[in-house]
Amino acid sequence: MTIEPYTFELTPGQIDDLRQRLDRTRWPDALPDSGWNLGTNLDALQGLCRRWQTDFDFQSFLSRCNRFPQFTTEALGQTIRFLHVRSPEPGARPLLLTHGWPGSVAEFWDVLGPLTDPVAHGLDPAGALHVVAPSLPGYGFSGPTTQPGWDIGRVADAFAELMAALGYDRFFCQGGDWGSMVSSEISRRQPSRVAALHLNLLVAPRLKDVPPTEEEEAQIERSSAFLALESAYQQIQGTKPQTLAYGLTDSPAGLAAWILEKFQSWTGAAGLAEFAPDRLLDNLSVYWFTGTINSSMRLYYESIGPRNTGRRQGRPPSDVPTGFACYPGEPFNSPRRWIEAAYDIVRWSDMPRGGHFPAMQVPEDFVAEVSGFFAQRPL
Repeated sequence: MTIEPYTFELTPGQIDDLRQRLDRTRWPDALPDSGWNLGTNLDALQGLCRRWQTDFDFQSFLSRCNRFPQFTTEALGQTIRFLHVRSPEPGARPLLLTHGWPGSVAEFWDVLGPLTDPVAHGLDPAGALHVVAPSLPGYGFSGPTTQPGWDIGRVADAFAELMAALGYDRFFCQGGDWGSMVSSEISRRQPSRVAALHLNLLVAPRLKDVPPTEEEEAQIERSSAFLALESAYQQIQGTKPQTLAYGLTDSPAGLAAWILEKFQSWTGAAGLAEFAPDRLLDNLSVYWFTGTINSSMRLYYESIGPRNTGRRQGRPPSDVPTGFACYPGEPFNSPRRWIEAAYDIVRWSDMPRGGHFPAMQVPEDFVAEVSGFFAQRPL
């Protein structure tokens, strides 16, 4: 496996094209006082798009893209681009850090420094980590996938191959959203190489022949109600992503609307208020300039589409020691007893704040939890 340095670049023409498309946006109507009930709020979207068009500093964005050492390679026939940030601490251990949808490695830009160089950030050196943070195949800097078959299992195999090529025979894994599933899958396929998992989203099978408690029943009802209103994106991305991609690839406002809704609804009561606007635009810009919204959605088709339902439900439990951070704004977690039956939970942390995107929402809390957990785990 050949590994070479990589730098992300933008041309003035690409920036001008984005601004012109935003300027020509044909906005839909909206019912008065509808808020977010019918989908992305028009006022919120227009405000963010105005900022993207007129005030967002693209040179600063480019600097953030290239702030940390970034590399490119090929694994299982697919381009993989990844951040590889080594710690100056002699006792640091390797961590594979994996994002999900509709996120990107931009989620981690504010936590990579403290995770890899804790002393420089006033933290305990015992938590120091060498961090490998790949863009998922088909996402962002890794570029679009060019072949079918890139499901969670294949991603897990590619990332395990990457870690071996970097000389990490044994390592930690952390993730949320798809990153949780990729990390878990690596631990199932190569348990001798994954020393410990840390996850911030866990969906586990329902316990058979075990009646739920009142608290569990209430959680199940809340989750069912949420999914009834919020899971349409999974249905279309898991069945007909190509149709949706024409609009999202052509219109930056459409792309922003599709992604922004998830940052609003998956973060708890605070919604978008938990995010700095430019951090949201960083993530949107990664998708827009790499042209990867279509291939990012294909991961749903490959992993949870009609052809994969049986295989998805048949995944075995993970026996790797696991830490779990339960963020109050995360809408997708299973009840605790289900999780503990499927994973070897050695640490359960009920977090005080944050939701589906904790590295962006509450970076200090995320760093303290992740580094604190792995500091206690042997490699």
